[in-house]
Amino acid sequence: MISYNTCLERLVHIANACITLEYWFSHFKSANTVVIPKPNKTLHNTPSSFQPIVLLNTTGKLVEKVISNRLQFHMTANGFLNPNQLGGIRQRSTTDAGVYLTHLIHAGWPRQCHTSVIAFDIAQFFSSLNHEFLSTCLKKAGLNTDVVGFFNSYHSNQSTTYTWNNFSSPAFNTNVGVGQGSALSPILFAICLVSIIKTFKKRIKNLKENIPTNIFSFVDDGL
Repeated sequence: MISYNTCLERLVHIANACITLEYWFSHFKSANTVVIPKPNKTLHNTPSSFQPIVLLNTTGKLVEKVISNRLQFHMTANGFLNPNQLGGIRQRSTTDAGVYLTHLIHAGWPRQCHTSVIAFDIAQFFSSLNHEFLSTCLKKAGLNTDVVGFFNSYHSNQSTTYTWNNFSSPAFNTNVGVGQGSALSPILFAICLVSIIKTFKKRIKNLKENIPTNIFSFVDDGL
């Protein structure tokens, strides 16, 4: 048995070594994707009625969590993430999203404004995220070249098997997307979403109509 502090110290040491060497262990690149039915669905006769969850090696998941926590802290501290990005980021919860939306509605009342809300969902964003685009976003976020190099290694030569009930498939290469269920996926998704939010805000400023408009996201859902 080793103490909690010793275990944590070794995990941090492994995470630091992965970043410094720009390397992710091949042992951690093999995953199992479990396909489970989504709740509250009356029928399960279409692919959208199911949710793929990626199961990884336990040690790999712990190292990912260490890197994810540090990445979230750094992206928040340097102001790269948009304040309106909620969910999937520490200390930004569903309660914050509700409070923010309520604030927008109440702020319009003194000006006799009515607030209209358009909700959207970015379908299949996790599973279709382009790795080259992600690498570009990481560079724009001001991360060191060794961090960018680590993620290039992290996403190369990945494979997964698919499990559905008692069925298990052969291994398939996964050269696109991030695993839904990985501790790193939410923050990587948030980093890529920054450019989309910035583009939206620039286009809003160029509109002829002077209508107060804002946008915020909760992981892959938005308003």
